[in-house]
Formats: sequence, C-alpha cells, structure tokens
Amino acid sequence: MAIDPSALSETNSPSQISKGNLSGLDKKNKSKEEIKLDQELLKTEEAYYRGVVSIRDLIAPSSLKVNPLYLQLGDRFLRTIFVSTFPRYISVGWFAPVINFNTSLDIAMFFYPVEAKIILNQLKKQVGNIEAELSEDQEKGMPRDPLKQTALKDIEKLRDDITTGVEHFFQFSLYVTIYAKSTKELDELTEKIESLFASKLIYTRRAFYQSEQGFDSTLPLLNDKLMVPLNINSSPCAASFPFISADLTSDNGVLYGINRHNNSLILFDRFSMPNANFVIFATSGSGKSYFTKLEVLRSLMLGSDVIIIDPEKEYKHLSDAAGGTYLNISLASEEKINPFDLPRASSKDVKTTDLIRSGVISIKGLLKIMIGKRIEGDKRGFTPQEDSLMDRALLETYAKKDIIPGCDLSKVTMPTLSDFQEVLDGMEGGDDLSARIMKYTTGTFSGFLNHPTNVKMENQLVVFSVRDLEDELRPMAIYTIITYIWNVVRSKLKKRILLIDEAWWLMQNEDSAKFIFALVKRCRKYYLGVTTVTQDVNDFLNSPYGRAIVTNSALQLLLKQSPAAIDTIAKTFMLTEGERYLLLESGVGEGIFFAGSKHAAIKIVASYSEDQLITSDPRQLLEIEQSKREFAQSQEEEEK
Repeated sequence: MAIDPSALSETNSPSQISKGNLSGLDKKNKSKEEIKLDQELLKTEEAYYRGVVSIRDLIAPSSLKVNPLYLQLGDRFLRTIFVSTFPRYISVGWFAPVINFNTSLDIAMFFYPVEAKIILNQLKKQVGNIEAELSEDQEKGMPRDPLKQTALKDIEKLRDDITTGVEHFFQFSLYVTIYAKSTKELDELTEKIESLFASKLIYTRRAFYQSEQGFDSTLPLLNDKLMVPLNINSSPCAASFPFISADLTSDNGVLYGINRHNNSLILFDRFSMPNANFVIFATSGSGKSYFTKLEVLRSLMLGSDVIIIDPEKEYKHLSDAAGGTYLNISLASEEKINPFDLPRASSKDVKTTDLIRSGVISIKGLLKIMIGKRIEGDKRGFTPQEDSLMDRALLETYAKKDIIPGCDLSKVTMPTLSDFQEVLDGMEGGDDLSARIMKYTTGTFSGFLNHPTNVKMENQLVVFSVRDLEDELRPMAIYTIITYIWNVVRSKLKKRILLIDEAWWLMQNEDSAKFIFALVKRCRKYYLGVTTVTQDVNDFLNSPYGRAIVTNSALQLLLKQSPAAIDTIAKTFMLTEGERYLLLESGVGEGIFFAGSKHAAIKIVASYSEDQLITSDPRQLLEIEQSKREFAQSQEEEEK
C-alpha cells in the first residue's frame, strides 16, 4: 500500500506527537549519546594519565628482578634480614653499632600491642606448667634445673610488672634491608651485619624466597608483609630505640659547645684522652678561628699554658686581653730565634750526646727547606755527599763553641748560622753549600735566622706571629719556632697546648711534615697537646704524614666543608651520607666533634664577654675599636 507523504507528515508533525512520547524518545537517544561520549572521555583520560609523571614514576627503579636470595633494583642488590631471637637481657643502645654501620640500610620496626588480660592468662598457664614440672622433678629426686627456676622468676616478675602497669606487652618485628653494588658485596655486608647482631646474642635470619616482601616491609609505607613478630615487653622495645646520640659530657674539662642531638653540653678534658692532640678541618669563614680562640681562653682559665703560631695576626686582640706575650717574627723585628739552640737538659738522665744529635737532625731538616732544592722543581734535595758534608760541618760548628758530649749546656754559647758558614768555607767541597746559605747570613734574609735567641716563654700565653714574613720564609719560620718550642717543652715538664694555625704550610715540604708528625707522636710524654688547624684539607690529607697526624690525634673537629674536599674528608673519617650532608650544609660554628670512638654534632657557643675577645668578624672588630676610642675620648673630657 502506497503512503502519501503529505499524510505522513501531518500525522508525524510535532503538534500531533504527545509530549510524553517526545520526551521518552529524546531521553533514549541522549542516553546512547552520553554512553558513547563517556566512553570516549574515559579513553582520553586514560591516555592523558598514562602521559602524566607521578611521584611513583620518579622514585620507581628502572627494572626489578626477584631472586630467592636477593632483590635487584636497577643496578643495586638488596637483601632483608629479620630478628628471630632475642636474649634474656639486652642493654640500652645495643642497636647503635647497626645504625652507625657505614653503609646504606633501611630499618623497619613494627609494634603490635597485646592486651594485658591475654598475656596474664598465658603467663598464668606457663607458671602452672613450670611449677608442676619442678614438683615432679623434686618428687623423682632429680637435680635442680636452674633454667626452669630462672624462667619461673622471670615470668613471675613480668606478671607483677604487667599487673601494676610498669610493663606492657607487644609483638615486635625488626627488619633490616641491606644495599650493595654486587652480589659479592651484598654477601659480605650481610655477614658483617649478622655478626653485629650476633655479638649482642641476637640472632637473625634471611628472608629466603621473600625478598620482595622484605623490601616492601622496610619501605616507609607501614606494610608489614613479612609478619615475623616476637613476643617482648616494653623495656626491651625501648632499648631498641634507634634514635640515640653520643654523650660527650665529663665531670671536668673545657666546654667546647652544645650537642645538637640532645642539647647536652660537650664538656671534655683533652688531657684525659690517650693523647691530647687535636685536628681541626674547616673552610674559610666557618668558625675555626673562633673555636680555637674559645678553647684557648677556657684552657687558660683551667691553668694550661698555651703557645700559638699565628700566621694572620688573628690572636693579637686575645693576647692583649689575656695579658699574653705577643712576638712578631719578621726580618725587621727585634725578636729573634736561633735555630742552633739546644734544649736545656731537664734531668741528669738526658745525655748531651743525644741532645747534640737531635739538634743536628733538626737543623738539617731546616736546611733542606732553606737550600735543599738545587734548581727549581728539583725535589732530590741534597746529594749524599752534601748530606754527609753538612753532618760533619754541624758537629764541628757545635764543637767550636765547646758543645761536645759531656759538656754543661747551661754554660755555653750557642753557635749561629754565620758560624756554620765559616766552617763550610774551611771544608773541602763546602763552597757550594756556603754560597747557598749566604743570602741568610749576609744577603737579603740576613735578619731572619742569624741571631742569638732573645725571646722569652715565661708567660702563660705566648703568641708567635709570622704575618709580616714573605711567603717564601714562612715554612722556615714556623719550623724554627716549633723547634724552639719543642726544646722549651723538653726542658721543663708542664701542661701545655701548642696551636699551629694554617698547618698546611708545613705539609708542603716533606721534612717539615715529618717533623710535625714526630712532634705529634712524642708530645704526650711531655704533657703537651698539639692542635693542628687547616683549611686546605686536600693538601693536608694527601700527605702521608698529614693522615698519620689525624690518626695520632684523639680529638677532631670538622666544621663546614667545601664540595671539593668532602669526598676526602668522608673517606678519612668514614662519614655516613647524613654526616656528609651535615658538613656541606652547616652554618658558622656548626660541625661534628670527635672524641675517641664517640662523635656528635656540635654547635659552638660563647658568652657575650668571650665573643668580644675572640671574634674575627672585621665589622665587629671595627665596632670594638670605635667603642674603645669613644671611651678614651670620654675619659679625656672628664679629666679636663
């Protein structure tokens, strides 16, 4: 049947379709379109989110390989161990060796509280069982079992403590994940960590076929996927607390600063250590001079004599304030030191022969610094013939002044460099050495080392300044000053501190470095503590004698370090990553203080009066000088 289009259009016109039918049709059509649109939006959103970088993408490793014995994340190998047995008693801080172990570790602790009612019921049953076993053994006439009796006492005490609220009960899980660069290194580190636990009678096991679960358990996500808990009360749990700090407070000594870990005082007596030597490494402006002046000031109050070698005239203000003796060593100064001086024998047991031999060796070390290099860049020093010639000439120089074995050194006059040159002139083959010495006797540097000693060290504080010396002469001056100080120290036993600032000057020459090392090794016998300060860490530590000086120093202080030196410092002092970061980011007067096997983060503090005496800040020094001038002017006006 044919249909008339006009009729169709009339019957299907909007006016003839009910509103209900129209709305239902639109709703049905919209639902299909919306479903289709939603699906397209979902696909688009999925594609978008696949291209968004999340935190998980940033921290996720490039690859993951699960092995029954270990887990490989990228190029790193991991293994997790867990504690399986605790001993009957553990001491507070037992976990410190593991925490301070010099490698990367992830440590996780899970504590699951257990209701007291449940534990008391279990302990009651155990007490009944043990008592029954003991009664049965007694009836059978068996010997006393100390293990069962000890267990009974422990359980009864634990019951009493839990009942009174002194103790609480937990299920405790302890996991440690170890990181290494190879499987061999991983096995070695694992054995070392297991040995540390075993030394405390705490036994561990490896997460065999649970490498992934062990790694997940030590992530900071609070997911205990290993679930290996041990029943333990609150006291051992507290003893396992990992956040501990070393306490460097003693009954007496010098206040060095404040422990940044726990705000306790770092109060220490350096002379109570196996040796009283101290090394300080810091960059310029980090507070090393401030610290050394503070220690000097406080050591003076405790009765120690202090001798300072000052390369930059930083200790003048402190010396004047403390009433010390300030000696300016330069070509034009009146203070002179004769390198040929010998120590005055402190006892009859010391032989003159030994003192002369020691003086000859010391002067030969100085001469190697002065004239040892025959041409620029020649590190051979003296030839064997020249060395032998010098040895004979030095002995003859002393002999000309009647300084021979068995003489009384208190009644003789010490020779000078000119006397040594005269002896060389009269010896066959000594012309070359004499010509090289001439600039120190009659030439440009004649006012330096060619005079009898006229300085006195009778004051409690003595400062030797070498600021006005040319750089070429500084190593010789410091060597000569230290030799003179060493002679004084050996002559009379007394509690002393020798402070050598900018010690890297002496590390540049092998003979002076060897001399300082010998001084550091022997000074303990003469009640002397040597403080070595340097900002050029690489020059100091790259010298074998510099490393030996650090080894023979019971105290060390590391202040802010430069990125160029931090690797050398970290290797020498076996620093952790956190300690490396601390030294790189430390403020002025902040660092790490080492005392024997203990060390702690330190903040150096001083009172207002001390700060006015020891400051090295140029602005603050100008303000102090200005206030002094104003005070002097006001005094003059009042007198008028």
